Amino acid sequence: MKRLLTIATALTLSLAGSAFAQNTGKLKIGFVYVGPVGDFGYSYQHDQGRQALQKALGDKVETTFLENVPENDSERSIEQLARTGHKLIFTTSFGFMDPTLKVAKRYPNVFFEHATGFKRDKNVATYSAKFHEGRYIIGQIAGKMTKTNTIGYVASFPIPEVVSGINAFIRGAQTVNPNIKVKIVWANTWFDPGKEADAAKALLAQGADIISQHTDSAAPLQEAEKAGKLGFGQASDMERFAPKAQLTSIVDDWSTYYISRAKLVLENKWTSTDTWDGIGDKAVVMAPFKNMPDDVKKMAEETTAAIAGGKLHPFKCPVLDQAGKDQCKPGAAALEDGQILGMNWYVKGIDDKVPQ
Repeated sequence: MKRLLTIATALTLSLAGSAFAQNTGKLKIGFVYVGPVGDFGYSYQHDQGRQALQKALGDKVETTFLENVPENDSERSIEQLARTGHKLIFTTSFGFMDPTLKVAKRYPNVFFEHATGFKRDKNVATYSAKFHEGRYIIGQIAGKMTKTNTIGYVASFPIPEVVSGINAFIRGAQTVNPNIKVKIVWANTWFDPGKEADAAKALLAQGADIISQHTDSAAPLQEAEKAGKLGFGQASDMERFAPKAQLTSIVDDWSTYYISRAKLVLENKWTSTDTWDGIGDKAVVMAPFKNMPDDVKKMAEETTAAIAGGKLHPFKCPVLDQAGKDQCKPGAAALEDGQILGMNWYVKGIDDKVPQ
C-alpha cells in the first residue's frame, strides 16, 4: 500500500505541474526509480543527479520523480509521465527496459533514457556506468583485509551487470590473495532491508569476515558492523550507517550525464546514444578509503588511478571461465565491452553457478 500511495502522490504532482510547465515554457523532465529516494544507495544517487540537474539548469527545467516503482508494473508509471507533458524521461532500472521501449513507441516526440539496459530506439537512449571497475578495487581491498579468506557477497538479480561485478571483484581479490573464496547469496531484490540483512547474517554465519553487496540498502553493511566485521557500501557513501565497518563505497555519480542530456534537448540536439562511463569519466567514484592500514589504502589509490588512466583493465586477458577456457578473443588485450555487458558466466575461482 505504501508503494501505491507514493506513486499516486508523485503522479498527482506530475499532473498538477503539467499546465505550469506548458505555460512557462520549461522543459519537463521525469525520473522513474525502482526504490525509495531514501534508500541512500542506488535510487538516492539517481535523485542526487536529478537535484544537480535542477540546480544547474534552474528555471529552464522542471523535474519530477516517481519512487518505489515495481519493475513488473512500471509501464503505466512511465506512460503517465509521457502523458503529462514530460519531454525527457529517465527510467533507471534494468527491469524498466522493455516497458520504456513500449511507451516510447507510443510517444515518438518524447525522449527516453534507460539506465543499465541494452535496447535502444530512435527516441530511446541507454546509459550505464562501469561499476565493475569499482568492484575490482574493493576486491583487492577485501583480499588484503580478510582474515578468514572468505568474503560474503549479497547479490540482487543474476543480470550481466551483477555477474560482471562479482567476476571483477574476485579477479581483484585474486591479484593479492590466491586463497580467497567468495560466498554468494542472491536476495532477489534491489531494495529490501530485511532480506538483505538476512542474507548478510547467513554469510557471516558461514565464516565471511567482509561483506560486499550489489543491493541498495545499508542493511548488509550494518550487519557487518554489528558483528564486528568489515564491508563496503553500494552506490552511495554509506559511512554514516556503519562508520567502523565501511572500507569504502562505490559511488555512482549521474550528475554530469543528466545535465548534459537535458542541455541537448534544450538545444534541439538530442540523439539516441549509448553511454558507458567509468572511473576515468568520474561516473564511478570511490568513497574515502578508511578502516584499513596505510599500505592497503596506498594499493587502492594506485589501482584507482591506474584504472582511471586506462593502464589497468579489470578484465585484462587472459580471462578464464570456470572450465578454464579463456574467454578473450584471439589477440585481445581485454574482454570487449559487449562481452562484459552480456556476461552470464563466472570466472575461474568462483565455486557456484549463475542462477538461471
